[in-house]
Amino acid sequence: MADLVNELEGKVAIVTGSARNIGRATAEELARAGAVLVINSVQAKDLCEEVAEGICAAGGKAIPFLADVRDPERVSAMVEAATREFGGVDIMVHNAAVRNNTPFEEMTLETFSTTVDISIYGMFHLAKAVLPTMKERGGGSIVGVGGMSSTRGAKTRSHTMAAKMGLNAFVRGLALDLAPFGIRANQVVVGTYDTVRENNPSSAPRAALNLSANNIPLGRLGAPQDMADLIRFVVGPAASYITGQTIHSNGGAYMAL
Repeated sequence: MADLVNELEGKVAIVTGSARNIGRATAEELARAGAVLVINSVQAKDLCEEVAEGICAAGGKAIPFLADVRDPERVSAMVEAATREFGGVDIMVHNAAVRNNTPFEEMTLETFSTTVDISIYGMFHLAKAVLPTMKERGGGSIVGVGGMSSTRGAKTRSHTMAAKMGLNAFVRGLALDLAPFGIRANQVVVGTYDTVRENNPSSAPRAALNLSANNIPLGRLGAPQDMADLIRFVVGPAASYITGQTIHSNGGAYMAL
């Protein structure tokens, strides 16, 4: 039986998009499990530093690192910083994303490309960058964060659906290709969560899915901590035989009419 107290002690984790919301909760939860963290955002320097300082104040270790996951040079630099500071990378959670609600008729190629590039090209650059260090360290865990709209469907989110369904397939391919190295790859899928996107209050998934606590079977919206708890399990020793899977956390909303 896996020991679930400080079960990630000695592990090094990168969590993209970890300045706020689900990414922040995940980074803080992995730190509570004993991991050391790289806190990432594309530009929220103050928030990244705040999260890292909070982890350090609680007795953990963390460094902030600004990087656009679409930029392979910055991604490589982030992994190099993790290796220089902590010795390598064992866990990579790709949470970074842009979410907005745009009817297809109004959607520009730039909007579509940005959404897809962050999810899919971002995962490509991240997986490429962490692969050598994970192989050297004898294995690792890669997690992509998906969205329920990609499987349930939603108006105004065709770009997000394409990005997250592509990420789903990509992660399954990584699981097969990287299994010989002891590297697991899974996707966790966010349901209708109570999160806030800076300068974009309409971006919450419930706006597109038309869901509220009243029509979610468990009777509430998800909280960032709900996803953080799931990710802690997926990257940890209790999930050592789980790879290539898509795991939903949505309070039963996937089944809601």
